[in-house]
Amino acid sequence: MPKAKLLDKDFEWSTELAYAVGLLVTDGNLSRDGQHVTMRSVDLQLIKTFKTCLDLKNKIGSQVSQHKNGKLSYRLQFGGAQFYRWLMKIGLFPAKTYTIEKILIPDQYFVDFLRGHLDGDGSITVYQDRYNTFKNPTYIYTRLWVRFISASPKHIDWLHGSIKRLCGVHGHRAQSKIYDDKHVSISILKFGKKESIRLLQWIYYKKDLPCLLRKREIADKFLLRA
Repeated sequence: MPKAKLLDKDFEWSTELAYAVGLLVTDGNLSRDGQHVTMRSVDLQLIKTFKTCLDLKNKIGSQVSQHKNGKLSYRLQFGGAQFYRWLMKIGLFPAKTYTIEKILIPDQYFVDFLRGHLDGDGSITVYQDRYNTFKNPTYIYTRLWVRFISASPKHIDWLHGSIKRLCGVHGHRAQSKIYDDKHVSISILKFGKKESIRLLQWIYYKKDLPCLLRKREIADKFLLRA
């Protein structure tokens, strides 16, 4: 006799689950078999944190990445029909890169989801702007940018609206002139220094949150001054 199909299950939202979903939206993949989920990253600490958040026992694999200048890429695959269907229910699906839209996540946990999104495909950029030093050698400014990216404009639009509504910062929405390997332009949501500090204060609202440590260390340098 065929095995009975497991009933759909609603997984209880938590800080850890919301963060893991943010990572899956950016760096995850749902296979077409209706069961397997894969998370990839060149950062081993990020994969280990993801594994801990979902309490997984699966082994982390590695291989040389063809898209990351020969760096090691880490991979964690796990199976679970109920979790797979739950991910589909909240807005993820196979081959989501160009067509993903909003994710059905409670407002309470959006900030944790956003931190996962930032750690997956986002960036925190800091640099010294010396453009006006020809006028005066002291005109050196520290610039800070927080960016979120996606190949799906509708997903970035949803992310933009949610951040404005829940955090109160507006940012700037743009299309990149950089194209991916399928010649699709990348949608960008970026925030300047003042709004970045406010956004990062919101994202890192306490110690010991699941996060990519190297990005938090960059953020903390500004948050400690604020």
